[in-house]
Amino acid sequence: MADSTKDPVLVVVQLSGGNDYLNTIIPYNDGLYQDYRPNIGIPQDTVLPIDDTLGFNPNLAPLKEKFWDTGKMALIHGVGFANCNRSHFRSMDIWHTAEPDKMGTEGWLGRAIREIDPKGENVLTAVNFGPGLPRAMALPGVPVASVMELERYGVLTGITPEQERDQALEVFARMYGPTVGTGYVMDYLSQTGSDILKGADVLKTAPEKYSSTVEYANTPIAQSLKGVAQVHLAGLGTRVLYTEYGNFDTHANELATHEPLWQNLSAALVDFYDDLKEHNASDNVVMLLFTEFGRRVRDNGTGTDHGTGGGAFVIGDPVKGGFYSEYPSIREEKLLDGDMRFNYDFRGLYSTVLERWMGLDAKTCVGGTFEQLDFL
Repeated sequence: MADSTKDPVLVVVQLSGGNDYLNTIIPYNDGLYQDYRPNIGIPQDTVLPIDDTLGFNPNLAPLKEKFWDTGKMALIHGVGFANCNRSHFRSMDIWHTAEPDKMGTEGWLGRAIREIDPKGENVLTAVNFGPGLPRAMALPGVPVASVMELERYGVLTGITPEQERDQALEVFARMYGPTVGTGYVMDYLSQTGSDILKGADVLKTAPEKYSSTVEYANTPIAQSLKGVAQVHLAGLGTRVLYTEYGNFDTHANELATHEPLWQNLSAALVDFYDDLKEHNASDNVVMLLFTEFGRRVRDNGTGTDHGTGGGAFVIGDPVKGGFYSEYPSIREEKLLDGDMRFNYDFRGLYSTVLERWMGLDAKTCVGGTFEQLDFL
């Protein structure tokens, strides 16, 4: 657990498109791996060994050095859910709602945010960096700020002079005030508009309070994580931060696509951690990296198609580093229609993070009791 004087904070990075776990954490000494992937297999002599069986893709070298070698990274193998239909949309919907057997209407993080702040007293309890609102965070009555560029975030910021902006904001407030109308949709719009007004100008102050010697790269994921750091360091009471990165949908030209994706992500995560460490603010932050599914075991010539069982990463000072769950076998008779089988329910991953880190009742967020692991 974190320092008892600090609230635990969760940073979620969604790897959209289906990251190829088999080319990320590689069974480099298994001859079947190269047999299955004659065109896109990572050469054995470039893999960064973890043990005699598995190794990191060389483009994850910064993560291995910063987190794995120091015991701050947990690798959770074979994460997934039963009856995966290999659809991006359905699979991500399942991950977002923790409802694999029906169409869910509430985000798992939305439920968690409600548990953290049941009265919605802090409209900045949760912040998303990216366009729109992730379904994982969506829940009526739960405020979430969605930001593209922190420095430009606000309401009607393009209006000058200040007097004209104030007048426009007054109109905006009336539009989304309690007298706007009745009914579910209008109530939702009213609450959302009010929350935007409350949080916008406060959130925009985060960069003003921020200084750092860390120089983030000018990549989307690095800039998103810089924004996450700025919000965390501003002391706004934000407990859940979210961002999306990808596209990991490597049907073609996988080597040329996968390499820079992980190079940029690895560098950004290291810079983010170093930034927090510089400010004595890393000890109460845990990062969760997930993807909607893995890829098929056999390459298709230049890439891989949608699979089932994948893997997740949990990173941070409080994490007990190591392997968790079992790496799925790639023996032909063990595959599921050409895919690595999932062997660990993703809701157990969520439950571990929610209960052991965030101090919440996981059952209310994931809809049941699932096996928790000891990485926290």
